[in-house]
Amino acid sequence: MRTTLTLAITSCGLLATPAYAATLDVTVEIPKLDVAEYHRPYVAVWIEGADAQVARNLAVWYQNRGTAEGHGTKWLPDLRQWWRKSGRSVQLPIDGVSGPTRPAGAQALSFGDAQLQGLPAGEYTVVVEAVREVGGRELLKVPFQWGAGAQQGKAQGSTELGAVNVAVRP
Repeated sequence: MRTTLTLAITSCGLLATPAYAATLDVTVEIPKLDVAEYHRPYVAVWIEGADAQVARNLAVWYQNRGTAEGHGTKWLPDLRQWWRKSGRSVQLPIDGVSGPTRPAGAQALSFGDAQLQGLPAGEYTVVVEAVREVGGRELLKVPFQWGAGAQQGKAQGSTELGAVNVAVRP
């Protein structure tokens, strides 16, 4: 009986496809800047594969029209790397990804099976890009391996971004 059951499961392919149920936690620190004219930064967070192509858009924060400083999508092309790789070809707002700009401080994001479904095991990079009107721009990258168990990575910004922490939890 045990041999028959094992053969049935193997022939269905259930043992051949490993499940990578895990959580990807990303913390993005937006520093408080002491400048004459401060605007919250536009920020894009995405995952790139080993081929440097966008595997998933995780977050895009920008000023919504209707807010006091709402410029809508006008400044999104200033997120140059994200815009070239993904932004100009997506329909905004992106359900579950787009949101308003965030204030200074640590911004915690957590992504699970719903957002990462179908992401094959392998080497990836979390990329965080920030740009601020009447300010600068900054891009940080944190590599990680999906499907390889628990791990942590960190990058430190110098102007528009503070610390970016990435944690993979099985």
